[in-house]
Amino acid sequence: MRNANEVDADTLPHTPLAHGSRVLPAVTVDTYNEELRDDDGFVGDRASRRAFRAILADWRERLKEHDEDPLGDTPMEDVSKAKLDKMMASDDPKSAALIHTVVEEFTAELATVVRRFKRLASWKDTERIVLGGGLIASRIGELAMGRASLLLTGAGVAVELAAIQNHPDEAGLIGSVQLAPSWILAGHDAILAADIGGTNVRVGIVELNADKRGSVAEADVWKRQHWRHFDDKPEREEAIDRIADMLVKLIERAEGEKVKLAPFMGIGCPGLIDERGTILKGGQNLPGNWEGDGLNLALALGKRLPRIGGHDVFIQIHNDAVVQGLSEVPNMKDVGHWGVMTIGTGLGKARFTNRTD
Repeated sequence: MRNANEVDADTLPHTPLAHGSRVLPAVTVDTYNEELRDDDGFVGDRASRRAFRAILADWRERLKEHDEDPLGDTPMEDVSKAKLDKMMASDDPKSAALIHTVVEEFTAELATVVRRFKRLASWKDTERIVLGGGLIASRIGELAMGRASLLLTGAGVAVELAAIQNHPDEAGLIGSVQLAPSWILAGHDAILAADIGGTNVRVGIVELNADKRGSVAEADVWKRQHWRHFDDKPEREEAIDRIADMLVKLIERAEGEKVKLAPFMGIGCPGLIDERGTILKGGQNLPGNWEGDGLNLALALGKRLPRIGGHDVFIQIHNDAVVQGLSEVPNMKDVGHWGVMTIGTGLGKARFTNRTD
């Protein structure tokens, strides 16, 4: 039986500029936001940033009973990836051992999650999975990915794991250029993009750097702004106002520096997105209630933005894991079927098939 989030590429027309579209210019989105459960809940949650920190907190509690926690009284919220990387490389064997132990446990969970998804019909023939999120950009994340690859190989699971090539703060912006067909981008220098997550909002201007054939393989972030909304806990309308203000400043900056923006914007956000841009489910970590018919984000945000080049800004919304994955399109020419897993507040995931038509 076909999963509700899975599609057959042969049955879908190419529908550019539809929210949550499964058929995009370069790829077909075979499945995304797929939910896989076991007795302990969602399988993907076992490989999230929250899960990693839960493992670390558990080990700290065990060590505190014997007054041997290398992190002492440092609150968990103050334990950064950089600090963990430093501890792992330190000369103190207990500090290094703690981090290696946590990485080992998390690695086993990550390998299990990949193995479970590879059993699904929609993921079975996946040749490569790119891993994203800030954790993977750290040394502990690199080690977890490398060890997970060894575990999968040893278990006979044929899949390559690779890190997303762009900076984790920019991949979710760069991927937006793959949402629009080339005729939308032609004659312009850049587009607006936003990556709205459960903890942070990032908005930016993505330069197309298009070649003579219109390829945007070299697209890169020109300017960006960041807001950690988790700390402010705003209401929904306040959050949309803040995002609009950030975008207006970027538009003004582009105008001042003669960067020709297309009247197009891509947005990545958590959840299952329908063709109207409604978040059907999965948006529970966003500020306020973003799910259901009570919010049309494209309309609400579009009304707050100025016109660009005499045109209203067309906003296209898709799942954030999909958009992050799309940043890897130029690097996936050597495979036919590939996926993305983003280790963030939860585990985002999407599976793609390259289009050849």
